[in-house]
Amino acid sequence: MSSILVTGGRPLGGTVRASGAKNSALKLMAAALLAPGRSVLHNVPDISDVSVMAEVLRHLGVAVERAGSSLTIDASEVTSLEAPYELVAQMRASIIVLGPLIARFGRARVALPGGCNIGSRKIDMHVRGLERLGVEVVFEHGFIEASAPDGLKGADVILDFPSVGATENLLMAAVLADGVTTVDNAAREPEIGDLVDMLVAMGARIEGRGSSTLEVTGVGALAPAEHTTVGDRIEAGTFLVAGAVTGGAVTVTGFDPAHLEMVLTKMRLAGCEFDLYPDGATVHRRDPLAAVDVATLPFPGFPTDMQAQFMAMMAIAEGSCVITENVFENRFMFADELKRMGADIDIEGHRALVRGVQRLEGAPVRSPDLRGGAALVLAGLAAEGETRVGDVQHIMRGYEGFTDKLRSLGADVQTVEERG
Repeated sequence: MSSILVTGGRPLGGTVRASGAKNSALKLMAAALLAPGRSVLHNVPDISDVSVMAEVLRHLGVAVERAGSSLTIDASEVTSLEAPYELVAQMRASIIVLGPLIARFGRARVALPGGCNIGSRKIDMHVRGLERLGVEVVFEHGFIEASAPDGLKGADVILDFPSVGATENLLMAAVLADGVTTVDNAAREPEIGDLVDMLVAMGARIEGRGSSTLEVTGVGALAPAEHTTVGDRIEAGTFLVAGAVTGGAVTVTGFDPAHLEMVLTKMRLAGCEFDLYPDGATVHRRDPLAAVDVATLPFPGFPTDMQAQFMAMMAIAEGSCVITENVFENRFMFADELKRMGADIDIEGHRALVRGVQRLEGAPVRSPDLRGGAALVLAGLAAEGETRVGDVQHIMRGYEGFTDKLRSLGADVQTVEERG
C-alpha cells in the first residue's frame, strides 16, 4: 500500500489541466457495447476505475486498447453476458453494463455492485425502470439475472430521484427498444449530456438533452462512434480548492466552468475570486476564507463529489457553517480523519457543523473513499507540518497523476510506500 506525504504551508501557483471525466468515461465505455465494431474514445483518464471497466469489458469478450489518452473498444465479438463479482465489487459503476447488454443481446447477468462505502446506492431504480421496458429481473446468488424475452418496449418511466446511474442505464436500454421511452425526473449532470452526445453519434434518437425529461425513440441498430470525453469538473474543482486553501493563484484548464457553477458561487461567497475562460478558470483570493453553508443536491445543485473538498476548506475559514449531505448518507466518514488534524466538526445525521480553526496540524490520516482522500490531501496542503494520507488507492480511482499535478503547482507532496 502507498501513502501520500504532504508538507503544508506553501501557496500553490501555476496551471494544471483536468483530465477527462471519470464519471463520464466509464459510462461511455459501457455504451460501446451497444454496437458491433470499433468505437474510439478520446480524453479518457488513466485511472484505476477505467482500468477496472476495461477488465469488465474484456471479460465480456470486448477488445480494449489504450494509446495515450484514447481508448479503442471493439465490441464486434461479445462472448459473455456476465459481469463477475470480482470485478464489479471493485467499482459500483460496473452495473452500467446492464442496460447496453440487455438492449443488444436481450439478457445480462451482473453481480451486485461494490465500490466506495459512502452509502447504500440502491439499484432499485435501475431495476424498476428496466422492468417498465419489459425486462424480467431475478436476484439470484448475488447476481442480477435480467432478460427481455419479448424484447424491449418503450414506456414512460418516472424516477423517484434523479439518479445518474439509473438515468444512464435506462438511456442505454431505451435506444434499441421498440417505440418511445420517456424518462421523467432524469438526472441532468453534464456527464449525462456527454453520454447522450455519444449515443446520438452512434445513431440514437434522443430529445431533451440537459433537461429533466428525456425522450428516446428506439432504433433498430447503432453503429460505432468516435467521441471525446468531457472534462472532469470534480477534478477541476478539487484543484481550484487547493489554490483557495493555500492562498495561491491556480489556473485549471480542460473543463467548462458552467459545469461547476454552484461550486464557484459558494467559493466566491467564501472569499475567492475567479477569472473564467471557455475551457477553465483561475482562482485567487486576498482576504481570509469565510464560512459558507452548503447543501449537496443533484445537478445543477452543489455536487456531492465536492462536499469533502469544500469541508476541508471550511475547516480553516473564519466563522461556522453547516454542510448538509442530501445525496449519500455515509459521506462524512472523512470528517473524523480531518478532526485528527485539528478541525472542529460535529456530525449530526446528515449535517456537519464546521467551526473554522486558525490552522490545521499535520497528522497521519487514512483515506476512507475517493473524494474524502483528496480532501485530506488538500487539508495537508494548508496544515502546519507533515501529513501522511494512507489508503490512497481510493484517490487513484479518480485522479490521474494527482501528486504530479500538485507538484507542478509547487506543492511539497510525494507518494511513498507504507512501511511494514
